[in-house]
Amino acid sequence: MHSRVDVTSRPTRRGRRFLVLVVAIALATGAASFVLWHRGKPAAHAATSPAVPVTVSAVSQRDVPIFLDSLGTVQASNTVAVHSQIDGRLQSVNFVEGQEVHKGDTLAVIDPRALQAALNQAIAKKAQDEAQLIAAQKDLDRFKALLTKAAGTQQSVDQQQGKVDGLKATIDADQAAIESAQTQLSYTTITAPFDGRVGFRQVDAGNIIHANDTNPLTVLTQIKPSIAIFTLPQKNLADVREAMLQGPVQVIAMDQDNTRQLAQGELMLIDNQIDQTTSTIRLKASFANEDDRLWPGEFVRLRVHVETRDGSVTIPPTAVQRGPQGLYAWVVKPDNTAEQRPIETAPVDNDTTIVTKGLSVGERVVINGQYRLQAGTRVESKTEQASRTTGEAP
Repeated sequence: MHSRVDVTSRPTRRGRRFLVLVVAIALATGAASFVLWHRGKPAAHAATSPAVPVTVSAVSQRDVPIFLDSLGTVQASNTVAVHSQIDGRLQSVNFVEGQEVHKGDTLAVIDPRALQAALNQAIAKKAQDEAQLIAAQKDLDRFKALLTKAAGTQQSVDQQQGKVDGLKATIDADQAAIESAQTQLSYTTITAPFDGRVGFRQVDAGNIIHANDTNPLTVLTQIKPSIAIFTLPQKNLADVREAMLQGPVQVIAMDQDNTRQLAQGELMLIDNQIDQTTSTIRLKASFANEDDRLWPGEFVRLRVHVETRDGSVTIPPTAVQRGPQGLYAWVVKPDNTAEQRPIETAPVDNDTTIVTKGLSVGERVVINGQYRLQAGTRVESKTEQASRTTGEAP
């Protein structure tokens, strides 16, 4: 029995394989052509991508002041607790709490009558002894005259001379008693030892006060000028000393939020030793404080001006970015494409960063919108002022 052979099966399978091969070659050729075309026309592709909006700032050149920042406490230049130096009844209080007084102004008066009487008694005693001295001096003159006529004795002259000398010493003692009484009487009027501002009144008129009372009548503080005490790290000591050798060192006092300037003054001194525990050095600055914006006990931020760097290249701190290779900034080139530029900086403050390497004056750096940028990205740049005008976020 003969088997049947299908003569059409082999040519059919061969045709299908050939068709698949042709299609695969065509697809590969098309993909290669597309890649070659795409690589050959990058500008056209870039031109079709939308521009990324960014805010830019120009690299500038200017003189930059260098400050050292610290926290400090304001103190009064003079402080005194006003006490009585004698015992007595407080007759009157001559100030209003919080009042600004001047040196010599009367702050309070203690009943002076007893001390005035003691002074009058001392004055009367001196007058009495002076009268006795005059009489004794006249007797001495008579004894001397009789002695020259051989009608008297030397002993009488010597005795009378001793009496005169004793009365003179008594008068000197009377004068000392008078001065002591006058001093005690002067203590009944309590005056301000310097210009300043009085605090709360601790004792009311009518009370008996004593020289050894614990509570003062009030506390007087001198806040014009005011003093600020603050510390800086030991590493800044050389910079501060060098600045002081060049002349007066300016110190600026800011509020705690570091947003409002309170006063400008000068550095007075650097402490004579370093605190080994904290590795810091204490400093003292003085402020005229004519407008009373500094108050004793207030915490302030202090900025010590140690130098000015002339002609520094500067950018806003927001332009500085940090990557795996270090610091960099996005620079907008003349063709409005972004370039990532490595830079070296010397930070100054919240508003300025000095660029020591990597940027030139006049170049534009991106200060907002960097997160959407890649090398070669086309950008639409606006200045910070223009962004504020249009209401966009800076």
